[in-house]
Amino acid sequence: MGMPTAARSVPVWLRGTLAVESCPKSYITSESECMVEDFLVRRRMGGIDFRSLSAWQVEAFLVLEQALAEELAQRSGSAA
Repeated sequence: MGMPTAARSVPVWLRGTLAVESCPKSYITSESECMVEDFLVRRRMGGIDFRSLSAWQVEAFLVLEQALAEELAQRSGSAA
């Protein structure tokens, strides 16, 4: 991630090494938001039974689980 040049917009959202020059909300579809909410509810309720999910849902949940694990690891690493 480099500094923005004069011809580029200023980043409006930064997280880790990711920078976005426009509101990230516009990149999130309602279907994606529902998938994240479904993942968090199932996780909080005691786990996810992957056998009851479609292949698409399993892939999405695995990506979300990995991203959450990385986020938690970064938080605990910065707290030390």
